Formats: sequence, C-alpha cells, structure tokens
Amino acid sequence: MVIALLLATISTLFAAPAHAERVKDLGAFQGLRANQLTGYGIVVGLAGTGDDSLDYATQGMRGVTSRFGLTLPPGVNPALKNAAAVMITAELPPFAKPGQRLDITVSALGKAKSLRGGTLVLAPLRGADNEIYAMAQGNLAVGGLGVEAADGSKVSVNIPSAGRIPGGATVERAVDAGFATSPTLMFNLADADLTTAQRVAQAISGKLGINARATDAVTITIEAPQGAEVRTALMSQIENLNVDPADAPARVIVNARTGTVVVNGAVRIAPAAVSHGKLTVAVQEDPRVIQPAPFSRGQTAVEPSSSIEVIEQRAPMFQVSAGASLSEIVKAVNAIGAAPSDLVAILEALKQAGALKAELVVL
Repeated sequence: MVIALLLATISTLFAAPAHAERVKDLGAFQGLRANQLTGYGIVVGLAGTGDDSLDYATQGMRGVTSRFGLTLPPGVNPALKNAAAVMITAELPPFAKPGQRLDITVSALGKAKSLRGGTLVLAPLRGADNEIYAMAQGNLAVGGLGVEAADGSKVSVNIPSAGRIPGGATVERAVDAGFATSPTLMFNLADADLTTAQRVAQAISGKLGINARATDAVTITIEAPQGAEVRTALMSQIENLNVDPADAPARVIVNARTGTVVVNGAVRIAPAAVSHGKLTVAVQEDPRVIQPAPFSRGQTAVEPSSSIEVIEQRAPMFQVSAGASLSEIVKAVNAIGAAPSDLVAILEALKQAGALKAELVVL
C-alpha cells in the first residue's frame, strides 16, 4: 500500500496540470484562416416554384444560355417558373488545393418559393479580391418544404428557399498563406489576455528552445527559420504544447431580455447584507347599477365601487460573508426564492454598493 501511495504521489507531481490546454485551442497562426467565397447563379429544374419573370433571373438565364451559343430574341421575357436566381456562399479553408471539394449553401434571391429538386448551373465563386477561386454546380439538398393550395392556404416546414450541395464546388486556385516567407511566425490568441500570452511565449521558448515573445495581449512573435517544411514541423510542435491559461476575469453576464444570468467561478463578494421583497398593489373595480324608484323622475346610474389592496411579501435579510464563492452566492439567493429578474436587481445593487467584485455585463 505504501508503494502504491508513493507511485500515485509521483504520478500526480509529474502529470500535466488539471487546467492545461493545448496551444492550438487558444488561438491560431496568423495567415492560416478561412476565406469567404460568394457567387451568383441560376437553379433550374424547379416544379413551378421559381422566380417567374423577374428581371435579374431573366438576365441570369440569358447569361447561362449564351454559354451554349443560344441567344434569346430581344424583348422576350421568358416565364421562369422552373428557374430561380440564387446567391452561393462557401468557405475556402486554409491550405485548400485545386481539385478539392467544398460544401456550398444556395439561397434564393427573389420570389422563388422552393428550391427543392433544383440543380445549380455551373457558377464561379469569387473572393474579396474579385478573383475566381472555385466553380460550383450540383443538385440541391433542401431540408424545407412549402406547399400552397388553390384557396391560398399554405404549409411551410423549415426554409424551402435555401439548400446545400455537399462537395458542390471545386477549388480552382489556392491561397498563399504567406507563413513560409514571412520574417517571423505570429500566433494570435482568440481571447486577449496578457498573462496567457506571456505563458504561451514562455512555453514555446522553454520547451522548444526558440525565441518567442509576447508583443501584446494577443500576439506572440516567434523567431523561426525560413522554409515551408521546417516551419510546418515547428508549428505542429507549438500547437501541441500544453499551457495553463490565465483565469478568466470575474464577470456576471445578464441578458435583460430573457432574464438569463450567468456568473463565473471567479466572482467574489465583499461582506454585505441583502433584503429583497415584492410589493404588490391590486386595484379592483366593482361598479353597481342604481335604479330609480318607480314613477319617479330619476335616471338609472352607475355607482363606482373600488377596492385597493397592498400586499408586501416578507423578505428576510440574508448576509453574504467576505469572499463568498459562486456556490455560496447561489445558495443564498435561492434561499429567498429570487426569480431571475430579482437576481438581476440584487446583483446590480451589490455592484453599486461596491460589494460585487466583478464586471457586470448587460446584454
């Protein structure tokens, strides 16, 4: 038993910290990001649920037919109930190479009621620089359903005017991330924190033996040798390092619209006494009809009759000790049966009194 306890103690000492996280979960290297692609296209093969004769759908159809040498006569405005003008969106991941497939989302632009059963005609997808990076085409998978009867009644399930095409786009051009030729590697944290940035820089320098420094609360600058292969191997090692991130700042998040209150574990409260109660005022109107005596000259009248009742619920005061933890705060508030809206009022009052040692964020 003594040997087992000794081994357990040694394994505890050399184990990774309980709150350690991989560097790859804390942020990403600068330049290794996704790029948004958009495009305009035409979906055909609809069962009479298209755009009818909208101008931009007609112009798009003219462009599609012109690729095959077919020119529509001037002034002809075809009824395009079986076609729809759509916007196409996709995300080009980092290191995407020509020939790889992308999932795309197709959304109707005009009056198309449903894209179910449609086929997207070949359309280019452009980046922010207006260059073509992918070509899209394929059959749509629509999760929604829309049905309309002759008397005008409608039934709609989800959104039938939007759909997806898994692997519906083919990458035609790669995006140069620039990490191989940049003077240094830059790692950016997802959440700005000076302590976490310093710890990441120290972990990189101490465990990999290279110069890394935190230049601000987000960026860690890493001195790395030139070359894509060398830097790829180095970035892989950096991503898998374990680092203890700094504790999150004490915050209380309040959503005033829904009454949701979230308190993180770093919140502490100074000594305070709280009493919270409800005052209810009920006003009831019970008018009475008064009839005049027979054969008199009096008139029927309504006599108002009102009653006012004031109800104040008993709210005992409770005390919060110094440095109370999250669990203690929750127990104290639950003891008086405070609703979420009441909890918001209590936290705001504690903040004003200087007893709440946390940032109060109201959404």
